[in-house]
Amino acid sequence: MDQVAFIREVARRMACDEERADALTFAVLQELSERLTPDEVSHVAAQMPLALRKLWTSLERPKRSVRRIHAAEFVGEVRKIMGLPSEAEARRAVMSVFATLQKLLGSPDGLEGEAWDVMSQLPKDLKKMWIEAAHATEE
Repeated sequence: MDQVAFIREVARRMACDEERADALTFAVLQELSERLTPDEVSHVAAQMPLALRKLWTSLERPKRSVRRIHAAEFVGEVRKIMGLPSEAEARRAVMSVFATLQKLLGSPDGLEGEAWDVMSQLPKDLKKMWIEAAHATEE
């Protein structure tokens, strides 16, 4: 899956245009990458097409600490970054990007390979969202 296909998949899931999906993807990926170790960010980046890899790693700092926040704060950060009207809309964005990222990583249920490694670094409530995203009915 290339970046265009990734953004189109998020746009389809969110029922929005690709420009909006691109911005939502950036917000969610940046929040997610801050929850992972720099090594894990590198491992995920290695499986991404170049343009998406640049988006994923654009704010990465190799010696940074992992930001430990829970699902409500994660969704709230995405809402704030994007100026979304509700927590529900922000949660949909998170779930859409999570599901599309899992697909990119070759994990249909979010529990194999690199997707498992991502999930294993998340707090319990974000793990739950990660798993739910794989099984959510597509919009």
